[in-house]
Formats: sequence, structure tokens, C-alpha cells
Amino acid sequence: MSTLSTEPIDHHDPEGKGNVQEVRWEDFRDHLATADKDGNRRWLHPRKPVGRFYRARTYVSYLLLAILFAGPFIRINGNPLLLFNIIDRKFSILGQIFWPQDGIIFAVGMLLFFTGILVFTSAFGRLWCGWTCPQTLLMEMVFRKIEYWIDGDAHEQRLLAAAPLTLRKAVKRVGKQLLFFILSFIIANTLLSYIIGSEQLYLLVTDPPSRHLSGLTAMILFTAVFYLIFARFREQACTFICPYGRFQSVLLDENTVVVAYDYKRGEKRARMQGGVAPAARGAAGLGHCVDCGQCVAVCPTGIDIRNGTQMECVNCTACIDACDAVMDKVKLPRGLVRYASLNGIERGESIRLTPRMIGYLGILGILGILLTGLLFTRTDIETTVLRAPGALFQSLGEGRFSNLYTMKMVNKTSRVIPLQLKLEGSEGRISVLGRDPVVQPQKLSEDSVLIEMPARALKGPTTPLVIGVYSDGRLISRVKTVFVGPRDGSQDGTSK
Repeated sequence: MSTLSTEPIDHHDPEGKGNVQEVRWEDFRDHLATADKDGNRRWLHPRKPVGRFYRARTYVSYLLLAILFAGPFIRINGNPLLLFNIIDRKFSILGQIFWPQDGIIFAVGMLLFFTGILVFTSAFGRLWCGWTCPQTLLMEMVFRKIEYWIDGDAHEQRLLAAAPLTLRKAVKRVGKQLLFFILSFIIANTLLSYIIGSEQLYLLVTDPPSRHLSGLTAMILFTAVFYLIFARFREQACTFICPYGRFQSVLLDENTVVVAYDYKRGEKRARMQGGVAPAARGAAGLGHCVDCGQCVAVCPTGIDIRNGTQMECVNCTACIDACDAVMDKVKLPRGLVRYASLNGIERGESIRLTPRMIGYLGILGILGILLTGLLFTRTDIETTVLRAPGALFQSLGEGRFSNLYTMKMVNKTSRVIPLQLKLEGSEGRISVLGRDPVVQPQKLSEDSVLIEMPARALKGPTTPLVIGVYSDGRLISRVKTVFVGPRDGSQDGTSK
């Protein structure tokens, strides 16, 4: 990799106040690895990683990518495995449909998710970024592999970038960018299918474009965004766009397990010397780090892990594999770069629960219990009964009164549900006007409901009622409302 100038640069104060900030380019904290001292983009060409962690990440990534691309098309009980239809406010998770009426479940689920991130990051740092983040999986396991296949490894990529434009270089560049665009198109369609559903995506693809201009526009925009991210932004998406790298700084402590360099064992760095055997480096005042730079050469964000935990590090483990390979060659123990905590390196401590992690786990447990309770008590039918706007009670004669209500029912399932309504613990009669209440799958049904009550059953101007909602004799839910009658309790509704 090219080296940065070590000369300090003074940034002139445009207001002329004499304030000058010195930037030391030998200090990794004073600059980004992807920008030079003039602010221009430095293109990284990381060497292709090889090793046990990379193999494990490859297997995990293939599994997760298969789930990612198959998610909108796999059906459970007729529903997608995953669907986040913001437009129709319809969500499917593991084949279970959720609607806006399930907002409390969604809110608790999001709190559980973010609390889980707090616990996970406090214990294991950015393990999510290196092993399961879609950006990392697609960049490192798809686009980067295509780049290695077309342009070669890091050294060949640098030679190709510096070479003059020839037919061979043009074919490689155009072919690679074309493949990147096609992949971006596939990713964009997959994301769109998570939003509008696979059926709507099929119509969007097969119907004439003029019938789906909005969908076509969304597809083009998504494709352009993903192409720019994976062909141009690349590792800068993790540095400039994603807030997680900055967010983790408030969660890590000396007990957090991260990808770390064992400086106690590695320092003082020195290259292999002919007169010093590897096993005798300690006696010569040298550490196990042979200063080969392989950990830097394979880093996809261009940092040096020997500088300690940094915002750009995504815990991809490429440096671990590279360092282990070098240690094997020089006959020194593996683990100079490894998963470890600061206390693990300095004091030899194993991972332990801190009071902060215990607090996070307690909150996580409470939210988990609450979410479980909400899921188990969730009904297939969400029913709302409200008195019809502007409608007054009606006297039916013979000491009977009626109220008109509007009933809305949401079927959260994929099956037709016939319903029966009963007044629970009250005299009177309830009936749905016009038809028997049958709610179609994943539909909202709105009906007018008439409730008749005898005067003797009224408990003043307003009488609390409980309506039981049944399906095939099975109680689904109970809905509370009120029945409005005459103020003075007269039999005919007129004042005496």
C-alpha cells in the first residue's frame, strides 16, 4: 500500500484570526485511510484474505445472503417470510401478518432489538458488522470476489489502475461495472419486493412500464443507490454513512471483546533478522510482531489494527487470518491479533459480565417477557365498535331502546373468518345490518351494528356493555362500549 506523507499540514484560518490546526499525517487519528492530505479519495486495494475465519465468514454469508434474497418469496401459511410493506402498513415476519393495530408489539419489538444491540455491542463489539451486516456481506463476499476474479489480487489491481488505457483494461473495467450494475439491479428488486411484495414486483416486471411508472422510478432509484454504494462508496459507507461505528464508542469498555492486537506480546516490532531465531526474539528485546504489514494489506478499510480499536474497524477478522499465517511461517504461536478484550490482553482476564451488561440484560429480559405476552395474547381479529357519529338513541316502544354503532374488523390472518356477536352479561339483542359478518383474509371490514336494550337493563344515561366476538363458537375477543339511553330513565325516552 502507498504511504502517506508524514509532514504536518497547517490549515489556514479563512477568517484570519491566526488559529491554525496542525494535522500530523503520521498519526492515524488525524486522518482517514481513504483520503489523502488534499482530501482526494484514496482507492483501497486490500489483498484477498485466506484463513479459517474467512472460510467461516464465507459459509455464514452464503447462508444469510440466501435468506436475504429468498425472504420475500418464501411462504409460510400463504404469507411471505419477511415483508415490510410501509405503503399498505402491512408487515409479515416469519409468515405472521402484523398491522397498524399491532403498533404496541412493533414498538416493544424495536425496543428489544435496540436493547439487544446494546448488550451485544457491549460484550462483542462490532461482531455484527463483520459477520452479518448486509453491507459487509455484499461488499466483501459478492462485489469484492467479482473484483478479485476480474482484476486479480491487490498487486494486480494496483498495476491495472496505474496502466494506460488499453483494450484489455477497457474490457475489464466495462465488464466489471456492468456486472456491478446487474447485481445492483437484482439487489434493488429484492429490496423492492420486501416493500411491495413479490406479487406486485412480478406485475411491475411483466406489465408495460407505462402502467407502473412510480414502481419503475423506485426500481431505477434503488438500483442507482446500490450501484453507487458498492461501486463507488464501498468501505466509505461504513465510515461516513453508517452511524454504528460512532455509536459503538459509547458502548465499548475494557471488557468488550474486539479484534485486537496483543501489544504486550508484539512490541517491540522488528523484521526478522538473520542472527536472531524466532524463539529468541524475547531475549533480544524484540516482540513477536515481525512488522510485515500483512494485517494492513488485507484490511478492507485501510487501517492498521496495531494502532488499537478504531472507528473504521468492522471486525471482519481478515487481519487475524493474515497474522496467523505469518506466525505459522516464522514458527511463533498464533493469536498475536485475535478476539480479545483490553483486560484480556493487559491482565489475562476472560470475558465477564459487568454491571452495565447486567443492567442491559435485565431490561432485555423484561422486554422479552412483555413481547412474548403480547404475541400470545394477540387476536386474529382486531375489532373496534364506536357509536355512529351524530346518531341518538331510538325508542322502539314497549320500553325498548336502540343504539346504532359502526364496527370495524381487521382480519390479521390468511383465511376467511365468519363472526358472531353476543352481548356478554347484559339483556338485549345485537345484530349486524345488511349481512352476516364475514371478514376476508387480510382485509378491513366495516359494518353497521344495531343494539337493542330493554329499559330495565339500563343503568342510567350510559350503560357499559361488553360485546363478545366469536368464530364458530370460539371466543376471539371482547370489546367494550357504552349504550346511551334516556337521562331520566323514562320508558319511552321522553321527559316526565
